[in-house]
Amino acid sequence: MFIKSVKMYKVDLPLNKPFETSFAAMKYKKCVILELKDKDGTIGYGESSALEVPFYNEEFRDGSFELLRTQMLPRIMNVTINHPDEIYDIFSYIRMNNMSKAAINCALWDIYAQQKNQTLAQALGGDKVKVETGVSIGVQNSPEDLVVAVAGYIKDGYRRIKMKIKPGKDYEYIAAVRKNFPEAMLMADANSAYRLKDIEMLKKLDDLNLIMIEQPLEPGDLIDHAALQAQLKTSICLDESIVSLDDVEKMVQLKSGKIINIKVARVGGLGMAKRIQDLAMKNGIECWCGGMLDSGIARAANVAIATLPGYTLPNDIAASHRYYDADIIKPTVELDGTFVNVSNQTGLGYDIDSENLKKFMIEKIELN
Repeated sequence: MFIKSVKMYKVDLPLNKPFETSFAAMKYKKCVILELKDKDGTIGYGESSALEVPFYNEEFRDGSFELLRTQMLPRIMNVTINHPDEIYDIFSYIRMNNMSKAAINCALWDIYAQQKNQTLAQALGGDKVKVETGVSIGVQNSPEDLVVAVAGYIKDGYRRIKMKIKPGKDYEYIAAVRKNFPEAMLMADANSAYRLKDIEMLKKLDDLNLIMIEQPLEPGDLIDHAALQAQLKTSICLDESIVSLDDVEKMVQLKSGKIINIKVARVGGLGMAKRIQDLAMKNGIECWCGGMLDSGIARAANVAIATLPGYTLPNDIAASHRYYDADIIKPTVELDGTFVNVSNQTGLGYDIDSENLKKFMIEKIELN
């Protein structure tokens, strides 16, 4: 690969309804879309999922945009790159900022797969023709509202339901759902909203037969997660805590949890996501692919990575219309029962909806 030109877009993609987590309520998916063009004319797309404000991790969209523009993209232009994962050496001097790295890595994987005349899933070594999906539901105003929301998604065909929780909107909310749906595959996602002092409330969740509690404590605290897991029957799933292979090794040694939510954006791209799932699988840790309210570009990459054998649980790869009335890919990602079919189109597997990209774009730059 020899990247000759780059286009970057700041995009505000309207959500069809606000999405509330323990730290924010979002009305738009604000992201950076990256378009790399190889000297042979092959175009690859990636997405920086950094949020508008650094709630989730240290990155934020404007910072990611500038880091890509001023430091990262110039280092991959007009040089020969033999494999997408060479970026981890190229950018080893940059601490963290994995979402910016992921944008480049995913775009290069898109080009790499096209040049090999393979689907992105095939290029990554995936072995599935469809991946099972779950749905993520934001914090609701009341337990009754949450029950109504869950009912709609179960009717739509989703088997695994993830519900965001935060202090004051936790046990009673999920208990109401469990009462109405005794056989449903349920999980809770805290986005680091709790501390060990909340252990009695967290232990109450053991009564609700959840498949997991995702990221209950602070991101960097593998020690406290280990202490909590030792007192819970329910499996802890780590999300924000896992950003590297080293984190996985510490998780295994400390017994900080039993499941990993691998987000391509959070760990630095498809290449690192592949390595993490391989290490997790070797250590008996189950994995699934999470999302960042992704546009269709990152969603398509998530579909591809979820075809790897280490992804054993339903993924957060909902249909596009779950979040958006209009997306920037075509066709949009749709459900087939409880699954998303893996595209047989080379590369990313979807075409870019140029009209919608232009419609939702708020800034564009070109580098040559």
